[in-house]
Amino acid sequence: MSVWNPENIKDVAESVGITSLSDDVLQGLCSDIEYRISQVLEEALKFMRHSKRSTLTTQDVAQALRVLDVEPLYGYESTRSLRFGEASIGPGQPLFYVEDEEVDFEKLINAPLPKVPREMTFTAHWLAVEGVQPSIPQNPTAADSRNQELVPKGQSANPHMAAMSGNENITVKPLVKHVLSKELQLYFEKICSALLDELNSEYRTAALASIRSDPGLHQLVPYFVQFIAEKITHNLKNLFVLTQMMLLTTAMLENSNLYVDPYIASIIPPVLTCLVGRHLGSSPDPLAAYDLRRLSASVLSSITKKYSKSSHMLKPRLARTCLKHFLDPTKPLGANYGGIIGLQAIGGSEIVRALIVPNLKEYEELVKDAIDAMDEGKRNEGEMVFRALLEALVSLEEESVGAVNGFANGHAAEMRKELGDKIGDLFAERVLELGKPRLVRAIMEC
Repeated sequence: MSVWNPENIKDVAESVGITSLSDDVLQGLCSDIEYRISQVLEEALKFMRHSKRSTLTTQDVAQALRVLDVEPLYGYESTRSLRFGEASIGPGQPLFYVEDEEVDFEKLINAPLPKVPREMTFTAHWLAVEGVQPSIPQNPTAADSRNQELVPKGQSANPHMAAMSGNENITVKPLVKHVLSKELQLYFEKICSALLDELNSEYRTAALASIRSDPGLHQLVPYFVQFIAEKITHNLKNLFVLTQMMLLTTAMLENSNLYVDPYIASIIPPVLTCLVGRHLGSSPDPLAAYDLRRLSASVLSSITKKYSKSSHMLKPRLARTCLKHFLDPTKPLGANYGGIIGLQAIGGSEIVRALIVPNLKEYEELVKDAIDAMDEGKRNEGEMVFRALLEALVSLEEESVGAVNGFANGHAAEMRKELGDKIGDLFAERVLELGKPRLVRAIMEC
């Protein structure tokens, strides 16, 4: 037997067009409504108890409906307790309503008028002039800013709150910005000046040796990383500065006492710039920058070997960048050369087999045009690119296992054709001239 009146359900059913409901359906709906209301009240009481209150409010009921995934009722929000009045519209049919607060007009009329608000005004002043804050009353003084920085923050900032939480014996230390000691600042300046000194090689060697072995340089790592990025960005025409920055990067990576992991993402862009940059140095000799590109490739190899395990996306992202510069015909041969040696430095024969060998036949025409060019500089660059690709192919022989005999005369022409279809006639001819059957088999198995 339900305490909910079945007549209310009949009225609601008739209002939506349902004129006939059986007694069993009415009884089931009454039981379900009673259960739902009790469920909402239980959740609302939880909100009331957690709020340390003894009075149930409409906000508690609204939160309970939201927890039960039911759209809350609108129009019943109130911060004060509501008083309900009761009116009877018939025998056994009470109607509850919210009583309106009565206002005494005499008190309202005789009440003093509120104060007239001030007229809204505004004024303009300079917050800063060329980065300098003027000393005017509207701007905070330097002493105010310094005091604000030293104000303790957190749970223990208020001693009364700390006592309430049981932390009575906490000593509050002011927040002080970290600064380098004078010794480290002097060391950093000396190292930077030594690395950029073209006339004193012993000075540069001593600076790099210090960075490579000194254990107390942890605080200077971000400063060195920023120094490298700035010098490479502003000295792309100076091969000496670029080379010194790569040597500095190598020295930092070789120092086992430095924790460089958080700065790898900032170190890689300068290294890639020196590896696949479009124009490096101002020398008329196009081969002048190739030593720098090889040095950058060795730095990239050290980074991938040391940090690829902690960052799983490091190798794929570097390989994608180098492959893009290798296959882009619009880029100069120097950038193509950097992409080739960069791919080999990143993954060795594994990447050569997966990314270089399948693209050799398409790249062959670009190498032929460079080698056959009338310009001596371009011809020399084409030979450098050809030599780099040949060295990449030779690296495949190291992983080839098993004994392989030479090719018979009858099979030489057939093998030359198959190899030419695989990597292009130019590279196939040079590989066969090396007389390494194991290398040929490794290329054909790619």
